[in-house]
Amino acid sequence: MHLHSQQYTASDLLAMDKDTVWHHMTQHATQTVPMMVRGEGSYVWDIHGNQYLDASSGGVWCVNVGYGRESIAEAIKEQLVNLNYFAGTAATPVAAQFAAKLLELMPGMGKVYFSNSGSEANEKAYKIVRQIAAKKYGGKKHKILYRERDYHGTTITCLSSTGQEERRSQYGPFTPGFVEFPHCCEYRSQFGDVENYGELAAKAFEDVILQEGPDTVGAVVIEPITAGGGVITPPEGYLPAVEAICRKYDILLHVDEVVCGLGRTGAWFGYQHYGIKPDIVTMAKGVASAYAAISCTVVTEEVFNFFAEEPLERESFFRDISTYGGCTAGPAAALENLNIIEQENLVENAAHMGEYLRAQLEVLKARFPLIGDVRGKGLFLGLELVEDPVTKQPVNENVVMQVVVLCAKHGVLIGRTNRSFRLYNNTLCLSPMLTLTRDEADSIILALDRAFTELAL
Repeated sequence: MHLHSQQYTASDLLAMDKDTVWHHMTQHATQTVPMMVRGEGSYVWDIHGNQYLDASSGGVWCVNVGYGRESIAEAIKEQLVNLNYFAGTAATPVAAQFAAKLLELMPGMGKVYFSNSGSEANEKAYKIVRQIAAKKYGGKKHKILYRERDYHGTTITCLSSTGQEERRSQYGPFTPGFVEFPHCCEYRSQFGDVENYGELAAKAFEDVILQEGPDTVGAVVIEPITAGGGVITPPEGYLPAVEAICRKYDILLHVDEVVCGLGRTGAWFGYQHYGIKPDIVTMAKGVASAYAAISCTVVTEEVFNFFAEEPLERESFFRDISTYGGCTAGPAAALENLNIIEQENLVENAAHMGEYLRAQLEVLKARFPLIGDVRGKGLFLGLELVEDPVTKQPVNENVVMQVVVLCAKHGVLIGRTNRSFRLYNNTLCLSPMLTLTRDEADSIILALDRAFTELAL
């Protein structure tokens, strides 16, 4: 008899999990984990029957259209029965249809390369940069710059491009050729209280290029809004200046949209708020709202054409493959996910409800000195917690965890910067479903209000 057809008590299942599963991001010596059993809309239920409004979209910002979408499940089922898989060396109708629809939302981009996670999508981008360096620049223009506080994935090479010291700790030595440049968090200004912070932060980026040598730098990878590093929105003028610097030195601009993509920020993609034109865009999480594993590395025609020349030598094409990039469940789910976002105007809802939610968070900030800064865009918002609003001394990570626990006690699940830094694990993260209603937004605010009130007692 199969496990799923047997009758188990909650205690049986929890014991089974404890005995067999190694959970993500968990210190098993001191922590226990909840067991979630059902989801519907913006809500999930644990094995004890407790109901929660999920303001973290599955815990890692990915269930954008909410739980229980039967049309996505049906699209997956129909596709898997018809053809579940063929390697990405061949074509499938569903992958072609999804790629065509995706590119309609990304003017200026030309081709889609499929894989199955954000880390893998970024690895593909790095390989593209390295192969261009080898073929066009004799291997010299191979360095990839990444920004302090940004996160780009969990593999060794993706960690090599991640500006979060605790995530990197104990996993070196790292892949050579990755170089960090300074963050752009205006609340934590490196230049004091200035009016041109965006300009100065972009100059700090250019300074690193000049220090390394522009003829050695092939690309920069950057999140449009820093996600796990503290929900940091770019200051005014910063991203256009970064793009101009890239063009000046013939550097490819790679925008990591793994978190921000597919409507999260109130635009289809985060970079579209800032009027820039990337050479490479990577995405995962919200691409299929986590109903199936899929990620995309999207490039311009100019980048693609570099690999599509007449094959004068064996090294001319992109020598890469992703086994599960050929699974058809991903594009089937992603295609229906896009249909839902369009039909229900969820990008517009994310922008509208994001403005409302942020306004309510500002009200909380005025009442609770613990909230030092409110930032973000659309339904991707962060609250940085501080000991004192004047000194901006960050609170201990345990304080942030207490707020998360208290919100769960009041029926709302929120996120936080999690074991990423030695000092700045002090940001609460809100990323509710793009379907968020005003009543649900009010429930999030009420839970936070109660949590901060209880914390102050």
